[in-house]
Amino acid sequence: MNKILVLFDSASGNTKKMAELVAEGARHIEDTEVRIKSVDEANAEDVLWCDGLAVGSPTNMGILSWKMKRFWDETMADQWMKVDGKIGCAFSTAGGWGGGMELACQSILTVLMNFGFLVFGVTDYAAEMMTAHYGAVAVREPREPEAQANCRMLGQRLAEWVAVRVHGKTEQHPANKMDQRKAP
Repeated sequence: MNKILVLFDSASGNTKKMAELVAEGARHIEDTEVRIKSVDEANAEDVLWCDGLAVGSPTNMGILSWKMKRFWDETMADQWMKVDGKIGCAFSTAGGWGGGMELACQSILTVLMNFGFLVFGVTDYAAEMMTAHYGAVAVREPREPEAQANCRMLGQRLAEWVAVRVHGKTEQHPANKMDQRKAP
């Protein structure tokens, strides 16, 4: 059973909507249990429970939110070396294009790498001109079908990598499914 945690911070509700879409995508892979937790309610046991983690944050000055950073600095500090090898990815919202969403994703990925997570980007196109190389991003609420598809694809890819890397289900490897996906 894949165990996926979607951990998010959301000031306006926009990142929460992305979290729900990421979770929806992860549920497309059979034998996947998904939990969605706000950074305000999550604890270290939630992160220890999961095999794969999607972390979402609003973009604050081009980086992750202070609440998400505090979670890793304080809540997870004693878990150092206990989460090595788990699989992680990132998603972020911002107030407008050019607001630093991809930089925020990179800052999340940097935190995860420091804790030993194996992180990834998505090379596929969720829609025309829409990829999640550094993570899924959206301007404000993910209303556009392309942004929604990008979130779902990120969650699905996380569940696929967990199935392959943690549970040995090589048939879930994304390369085996390329013929089912659209090329750019």
